[in-house]
Amino acid sequence: MTPLEIGIILVAGLWAGAINTIVGSGTLVTFPVLVSMGVPPVTATISNAMGLIAGNFTGAWGYRKELQGLGRTLWKLIPCSLVGGIIGAYLLLHLPESVFEAISPVLIGVALLFVIFQPKLQAAVRRRQERSGVPNNDDQKQPIILYALVFFAGVYGGYFVAAQGVLLLGILGVFLMASLQGSNAIKTVLVAAVNLIAGISYLLFAFDRIDWWVVLLIAISSMVGSLVGAKIGRRMKPVALRIVIVVLGLAAIVKMVFFD
Repeated sequence: MTPLEIGIILVAGLWAGAINTIVGSGTLVTFPVLVSMGVPPVTATISNAMGLIAGNFTGAWGYRKELQGLGRTLWKLIPCSLVGGIIGAYLLLHLPESVFEAISPVLIGVALLFVIFQPKLQAAVRRRQERSGVPNNDDQKQPIILYALVFFAGVYGGYFVAAQGVLLLGILGVFLMASLQGSNAIKTVLVAAVNLIAGISYLLFAFDRIDWWVVLLIAISSMVGSLVGAKIGRRMKPVALRIVIVVLGLAAIVKMVFFD
């Protein structure tokens, strides 16, 4: 890598770490950057997911107060995410790379739609929770559909990392009997769990497809981003963040569809 490329990846990782704590779609920054630098899409997904693990757990630690009273629910949801993440990672490693190259533009498009419509979704969720007066504790019985949808979100996250946080927040916001803050806290932990189990799968079964320079650079910068970058990101208008994410995502789609 050239010094310029290293600098670009560090900035992307810093930004991704910050965005993941705000809108949960940091991969839509790092993945297009890696692809634009010529990193193969599957290698970019694997290396990016592993690099973001450090930032995921730093962000989860930052939400520890919001998790109070939700411990039992969290421990019931984690296995759903882990099993889904294993299946998603298996699909990524065993399906032909041509399948991923064909479907990844579609998945990015879906992820971008979640990013675009997230404000309306969150507003609807907030209104629902305000009407129901849902407390942030484990006394509420969670619907069965919640566990099924968290599992499928894990499959999505294990196969394609981008915007799984936004997808999870939408699911949790609608079906989890907890406050919006509690939903966001659980979302952060579940994303970390999916990326961790997927990362272990990559280590065991795809070691030769990992770009360790990418992993190192994104790990360092995303961890710093989750701690410090979020403070900067919060000063930006959410609309500005989403515009950048959508532009980068569309650029990745154009690159993969027309120039590969």
